[in-house]
Amino acid sequence: MTLRHAFALAACLLMLAGCSALPTPPQRRAAADMLAERQGWQATTLPAGAFDLAAWLPPRIARDDALTVYIEGDGLAWLAADLPSFDPTPLTPLALELALAQPAGNAAYLARPCQYVASARCAQRYWTSERFAPEVVAATNAAVEALKERFGARRLTLVGYSGGAAVAALVAARRDDVARLVTVAGNLDHGAWTALHRITPLTGSLNPVDAKAALGRIPQWHFVGTRDRTVPPALVQAFAADMPAARVIVLDGFEHKCCWAENWSKLWKEIR
Repeated sequence: MTLRHAFALAACLLMLAGCSALPTPPQRRAAADMLAERQGWQATTLPAGAFDLAAWLPPRIARDDALTVYIEGDGLAWLAADLPSFDPTPLTPLALELALAQPAGNAAYLARPCQYVASARCAQRYWTSERFAPEVVAATNAAVEALKERFGARRLTLVGYSGGAAVAALVAARRDDVARLVTVAGNLDHGAWTALHRITPLTGSLNPVDAKAALGRIPQWHFVGTRDRTVPPALVQAFAADMPAARVIVLDGFEHKCCWAENWSKLWKEIR
């Protein structure tokens, strides 16, 4: 750790001590468990290549050959602008909230590598510069395949929130069983995104914009809010501009985190 990072960490700890304490990773896991258990969903861990991925599944599986898999965003990737988090487990698992709000059909929730599950492979680069690395995408793809087999599904809908949208798109580009790709406040071109925010490029990460030739055949719905300063509508519209099967739905007043979960049941009808 450099001296600059040490000072940043000290400032962060002082800020947390003076305000409310940041929930620990076990506390964040307990909060996700409590949220899921309200609807009877249970946690599981899926071995997936280089990583073990956390997932939450419903107690009963309806007879349907379709499955929707929700992929989480980047989580708590940073504590400050130049200080990566020590654990990317989300404070608020928005993709889990979306999965629980799906009004019909089989659904499952899939966390990103190193969220909820610690391992020796969990280096900070996997939630910073290499958050969309080939091994991250491969692990997610393996977990999606395991979920497909568990549910006995033949067709998949992949739903990705924020950075999870990039992972969902990259997984969809390598499969032939994805019937629909849905993104919510999705970071679909991290080159344009880092340039917009004037932050360090995500070296070591795959970029969905480079997979558009494969994605162009998949029906897509991209939801974004007019008040989203993290991923403005223009970035999503630019990504989808030359793909006839892609539809961008811009929602007035929605932000990066608000107000997706509470409106998801209604928005789901746009996809159906």
